[in-house]
Amino acid sequence: MKDSVSLTVNGQEKQVRTHSDTVGALLKELKIDIRAEDSISPAIDKKIKDNIKVIYEASKPINIAVGDERRTIWTTADTVKELIQQENLDVTQHDKIEPALDTKLETDSSLTIDKAFQLTLNVDNKNQQVWTTSTTVADFLKKQNVTLNELDKVEPALTNKVDQEGAITVTRIEKVTDVVEEPIAFDVVTQSDNNIEKGKQKVIDSGKEGKREKHYEVVKENGKEISRKLLKTETVEESKNRVVALGTKVAQTVSTASVSRNNDSVKKEFYVKSTAYTAHCSGCSGTTATGVNLRANPGAKVIAVDPSVIPLGTKVHVEGYGYAVAADTGSAIKGNKIDVFLPSKSAAYRWGSKQVKIKVLE
Repeated sequence: MKDSVSLTVNGQEKQVRTHSDTVGALLKELKIDIRAEDSISPAIDKKIKDNIKVIYEASKPINIAVGDERRTIWTTADTVKELIQQENLDVTQHDKIEPALDTKLETDSSLTIDKAFQLTLNVDNKNQQVWTTSTTVADFLKKQNVTLNELDKVEPALTNKVDQEGAITVTRIEKVTDVVEEPIAFDVVTQSDNNIEKGKQKVIDSGKEGKREKHYEVVKENGKEISRKLLKTETVEESKNRVVALGTKVAQTVSTASVSRNNDSVKKEFYVKSTAYTAHCSGCSGTTATGVNLRANPGAKVIAVDPSVIPLGTKVHVEGYGYAVAADTGSAIKGNKIDVFLPSKSAAYRWGSKQVKIKVLE
């Protein structure tokens, strides 16, 4: 009696009757050439029984290229992913696989696996390790989304092949214009003035600094300046000369005789704190604020005052000192305080510091 067999060949199912004892004998009877890579279920040495189910799927040749290695394998895998799993191919997530993993495999299909390798990428002086399957520097930078500007420098050159043990360096080059503003110093112009006492001066016009702009072409590498070239200089604002009037008027000397004792009436009188100074004291110029040369006039009767209390040029009478003129000032003379001029240090020391009555004369 023949046994009834449900046979599926490459997905096509049919019913056959056979006297074959084993699955292998059945497939031979049907003139099916068997390869070791074919899928047969159950195994070829399985005994045939009535109503047994036999599934046969023929393997197909697939051309595989892994790096420089080329070979053909026979497989029953339906997709690229199944083939990689069946053949236990060494594939990482960084490798480039063509066609895609879900691609259906046909007879003589081709599978290319480009093995990824690590490369050092330096952009803007920042190093990073990157996986790549690129063949040229240009392709590598494109895949890493590195956009190159016109002046950027790449080492090695874009057309060079990628060296698996090398590094790729991108140096950012930029040219910018830097405008630096500088002052232009003003000149000082002097002129004589007979209305100003000799030795004194007056600023007629304070002058003004001008401005100029220097335009530089600056080259930077990775943000750091490496060169600077002056392109042009522009005057933005002209300077204005300072004008100073120099006094030529000769000051009149002051003596006790210049103060009238009979014709002047007392305008007011009050007490002040008094000290004494000489024409040769430390820090003294020998010339009063009104231009009196005390060294040339040791007998002059002059006091230093606070002009807000006693105006300069005022005639006064100082208790114990006599008639005098308010002709000088001092940094320490503030408020109700005066400093009387004496011809010698010894006289000034004897005067000391004391309270005296002063009369302001008309």
